[in-house]
Amino acid sequence: MKELTPAEIVLMRKAGEMTKNALCFAETLIKPEISTKYLDKSIEKYIIENGGKPCFKNYCGYPSATCISINEVVVHGIPSERKLKEGDIVSIDVGVDYKGYKGDAARTFPVGKISEEKQKLIDVTKQSFFEGIKNLKAGERLGKLSHAIRKQRI
Repeated sequence: MKELTPAEIVLMRKAGEMTKNALCFAETLIKPEISTKYLDKSIEKYIIENGGKPCFKNYCGYPSATCISINEVVVHGIPSERKLKEGDIVSIDVGVDYKGYKGDAARTFPVGKISEEKQKLIDVTKQSFFEGIKNLKAGERLGKLSHAIRKQRI
């Protein structure tokens, strides 16, 4: 594995920060009666206005800037005219290219008031991620992180 220069690390961090900020922006938009297509277009505009490019759009023919999944849709939902409803949970996956360096992250958000069961799903998933990260050391492959997350019994 090639060692990164300090300048490359700065660019990687910027791509990651832009990805995080795009998800924080997305969170401000989430409410009942907005479509996943509206979310997608708004996030795409935000990324571009902040100097990035959406990684997913046109990748292997994918039509959107984000992947948005509601409730039982596991991953990589394609944004559409489907509208969010009170009590839904919505997962948004964002990829940002900044000067050739990529950030990629997903978060799940409540739409208004959600059931205790859905809130527990969000909380346990988030906690599992952070428990898994505790076991990761610099230079290790991400496969070790995903293994650590999967073995969590919270």
